[in-house]
Amino acid sequence: MPLPTDEKALALGKDILQAFDTVFHGPYPGYRAAHAKGALLTGTFVPAPEAASLTRASHIQNTSTPVSVRFSDSAGVPVVPDNDPQGASPHGFALRFHLGEHVHTDIVSHSANGFPTRTAEELVEFLHAVAATTPDSPHPNPVEAFLGTHPATLAYVQMPKPLPTSFAKEHFFAVSAFKFINADRAVRNGRYRIVPELGTEYLDAEAAAAKGPNYLFDELKERVAAGPIKFQIFVQLAEEGDVVDDSTVQWPEDRKQVKFGEITLDALTPNNEAEQRQIIFDPIPRVDGIETAGDPLFEPRATVYLMSGRRRRAAQP
Repeated sequence: MPLPTDEKALALGKDILQAFDTVFHGPYPGYRAAHAKGALLTGTFVPAPEAASLTRASHIQNTSTPVSVRFSDSAGVPVVPDNDPQGASPHGFALRFHLGEHVHTDIVSHSANGFPTRTAEELVEFLHAVAATTPDSPHPNPVEAFLGTHPATLAYVQMPKPLPTSFAKEHFFAVSAFKFINADRAVRNGRYRIVPELGTEYLDAEAAAAKGPNYLFDELKERVAAGPIKFQIFVQLAEEGDVVDDSTVQWPEDRKQVKFGEITLDALTPNNEAEQRQIIFDPIPRVDGIETAGDPLFEPRATVYLMSGRRRRAAQP
């Protein structure tokens, strides 16, 4: 996947990457600019029969598809404690469907149902405000000033983001909407939801504070060694009038959900750190039968993921 040739798009990608580096006091060679701490697992995806009504994509037509999943903490700091409520959450779940040699499609999701800004330009402004705010900044400090004029960001910041007892007991949302096209060329807009087979379970503040700094990743390794971890994928469908190009807007919970399939994770990927450094996820599906639904975040996210990935790969292990 090449970088965009448009100078404004390239400059925006560089601005986002630099803003993350500033907020997290990076860069950290060999690691992502955000969601730096992670673990990569392998497994299998089996499509649900009803998914064919949504899309003609090849991983729905196949009986099963090998997958890789990367769980992560939020911050761009490789040693962020798993029990840090500000730095660890929302958690990431990046999913790759391996469709063939050098052919794949991805779902990039996190554990908060939403995103802090509608556009990448607003995200840069927000990150600059975070970086400029210190404990002794006079009020209103830069973050308070930004939130005072961006109610959607304020709502995201105030959204509860509790720490789970396990990655296997956390749910995830691909916050941007996609356009699903089936074999009859019928189109529906929808958003992915990834739901743990075991249900969700969270820690209160006292219980989280008592946990060790690597409790989630230690538990994940023990759990997958003892048996498979399963997640169900659903697609929440938009109705007429629902906003499909703004990731800060949630749809009503009564919207129909269609089962997309099931993921079974059964092992840690060998050479885990090296493989995490190599894999570059792509928020744009780039597969026949699934397209973006117009969210302006897609292209800038793809650009910064690629920039961060190339920088990561170039670092010495």
